[in-house]
Amino acid sequence: MESSSLTEKASYEQWERSNRLSLILIKSHISKGIRGSIPNCHKAKNFMKAIEEQFISFDKALASTLIKRLSDMRHNGSKSVHEHIMEMRDIAARLRGLEIEI
Repeated sequence: MESSSLTEKASYEQWERSNRLSLILIKSHISKGIRGSIPNCHKAKNFMKAIEEQFISFDKALASTLIKRLSDMRHNGSKSVHEHIMEMRDIAARLRGLEIEI
């Protein structure tokens, strides 16, 4: 970096400060439970990618759980038919929210 011009050094220092402040801001707005499951990154862009990857796997697990719950549902008389149908519709709506059509 010795051969870099003063403007390049200043730009790099400004980028480094901006990156550090962005990471601090992002981490301060994420709950500790989620933050603990995301690997530590030194760049804000990489940290955002890690968050996205974490939620993709979370969505897949949630979808799998909801599909299993919906397929295993049987009306056993413990609640009204209306309540049973509403519960099934709720699960179907949550799956549609995850972009899974039934």
